Amino acid sequence: MSVMTARFCLQLLSFVLLLLPVFSSAQPQQVIYSWPMSMLGDARGSYPIALLHLAIEKSGTEYQLVPSGQVMTQHRTLRQLGSKSGLDVVWTMTSPEREKELKPIRIPIDRGLIGWRLLLIHNDNEQKIEHLDEKQLKTSPSIQGSDWPDYPILKANHFRVLGSGDFDAMFKMLQAKRIDYFPRSITEIWPELQQKTGMSLTVAPKWVLHYPAALYFFVQKDNIELANAIEIGLLRAIEDGSMQQLFLQHFSSAIQQADLKSRTVIPLNNPLLPAQTPLHNKALWFDPQLGY
Repeated sequence: MSVMTARFCLQLLSFVLLLLPVFSSAQPQQVIYSWPMSMLGDARGSYPIALLHLAIEKSGTEYQLVPSGQVMTQHRTLRQLGSKSGLDVVWTMTSPEREKELKPIRIPIDRGLIGWRLLLIHNDNEQKIEHLDEKQLKTSPSIQGSDWPDYPILKANHFRVLGSGDFDAMFKMLQAKRIDYFPRSITEIWPELQQKTGMSLTVAPKWVLHYPAALYFFVQKDNIELANAIEIGLLRAIEDGSMQQLFLQHFSSAIQQADLKSRTVIPLNNPLLPAQTPLHNKALWFDPQLGY
């Protein structure tokens, strides 16, 4: 073999070795999150999805985030995650049962806003609701999802609350005046009003219910690697301010619109709040006096 031929073969081998990692490297691992592709335009999912992307980006891992394929009830979503049947991440309010079955990343992704509840009402009932006292409000019929933690929380605080497994039916019950109000979080109520135009619904001007509640990302119990990646990413996003920036980008308008300082706050106990909830870390929680 001539020197020129040997040099050419060496150069060719070096080129092949250089390209080999490109062809042999594994594709990023897919992580399926619980927001169906058909609902990607729904504003209620935009913040958790954006925050999950931010956390993965900040973690430095190579996960590929993919929306789930179908709309499911909260109970079925959590059951599917727990049984490892095609879901990897959900975001939902925590409870002892959920923390027992799944692995929580104990950083409240919405700074506890899910526990600040405005009252969605029928337009015709605005004056009626405004003139109720606290006891009368509790005895007026309301509605919550029967598989939501909010349902037993309101029950434990002596509210007259009905349970339903059909999300759209709850709005129809309100429209038909079969219930007086539907408590919704600050993060949910304005997008839902926009979606339900034509149903004669509005936000009661006087009241706000508040109970400590944590909305977490949850993963499968043994998926330590993914849990660590999300937690590291969230902590880095808190440290560099990018999580707060994203939070304000999505919710500052809703917070201003809620005008909590002018409302009568009804503080409620949350008997479902796990002992490990980081309530002592004030930096993680929404402060109505500061507005974030």
